[in-house]
Amino acid sequence: MFGMVRPCGHRLGDRFRAQWLAHLCGLCLALRGDHGQFARVVTNYDGLLISVLTEAQAERPADGRRTAGPCPLRGMRTASVARGEGARLAAAVSLVLASAKVRDHVADRDGLLARRPVAAVARRVAADWGRAGARSGAAVGFDTGILVDAVDRQLAVEALAGPGTPLLTVTEPTETATAAAFAHTAVLAGRPGNAAPLAEAGRLFGRLAHLLDAVEDRAADAVAGAWNPLAATGTSPDEARRLADDALHGIRLALRDTEFADGGLAHLLLVHELGRSVDRAFGTAPVCSAHGPEPQAPPEKRGLLAGCGMSALLCCSCQMCCAEEYEGPWSRKKREGCCRDCDCDCPCDGCDGCDGCDCCCPCDGC
Repeated sequence: MFGMVRPCGHRLGDRFRAQWLAHLCGLCLALRGDHGQFARVVTNYDGLLISVLTEAQAERPADGRRTAGPCPLRGMRTASVARGEGARLAAAVSLVLASAKVRDHVADRDGLLARRPVAAVARRVAADWGRAGARSGAAVGFDTGILVDAVDRQLAVEALAGPGTPLLTVTEPTETATAAAFAHTAVLAGRPGNAAPLAEAGRLFGRLAHLLDAVEDRAADAVAGAWNPLAATGTSPDEARRLADDALHGIRLALRDTEFADGGLAHLLLVHELGRSVDRAFGTAPVCSAHGPEPQAPPEKRGLLAGCGMSALLCCSCQMCCAEEYEGPWSRKKREGCCRDCDCDCPCDGCDGCDGCDCCCPCDGC
């Protein structure tokens, strides 16, 4: 699993932790149910935000949850999981973007993908995921062609970018894709008036996704001689941080203009946890007493196929769920099992939505 928004279990509290896991498992099971077991490897923390936003806007129907059977990722426990159009949209978006990522790795001839037989298999997997995502998107009224077009334009934009190119020119295709996905949650929830503010929130979320990925990978890209948007455009760390902080502020304002039935979890993830993700990427996050400081040297990443194999191993061994710490299957960055409680001293039981305040949580994390 991967993504920017990776909340530590203790900060969610019992209520929001149960909701978060319901959406995470709902996305995973939607992928399995519609597209088979292997599709579950594209489950990611950011993708579940689509499901969270859809449910947050709608009056929760009686069939919005179902009890799922035992799963190794939950320590062979049953659980109440999210179901419905939000989970299916999240699955469609995850599949299409994963398909594009595989095609990009094949084009770059990364690792084993430099070998023709392996590249041929990867192309077939990417094509299958792309078609599957398109089918799932069409089933909920979403045209995944918007995402495919954004990915294709990204390659052209990067090819033309150089010193002096505005960084926002490079992030625009990602912003467009995430804006479309966020806005469609308003359609699914029956709140068309929310489409505009959620499109703005999605646009800025896409900007952050692109920006933080560039910040975290800059050192490793320099060593590998890989293209990095910050280095290519000559964007300074201070300017990158300013853009990130502006995006966070814009998301906060956009959420205020969105009408939610129950926006507590969406607020916690897209305001508080996303802010912590920015601090983590720029090295300004507080040190957690349970885990210590994050390593400064960027770990060597695994290739696409090696990462898929490690992801399957982590799933089958329950480490993604129950381990105190494990390596991300692709990034090799340190992660915490999503069902673990950390022993940080926390003065509160998570954020309860901060309704009516200026987004100041009484608990500022560990």
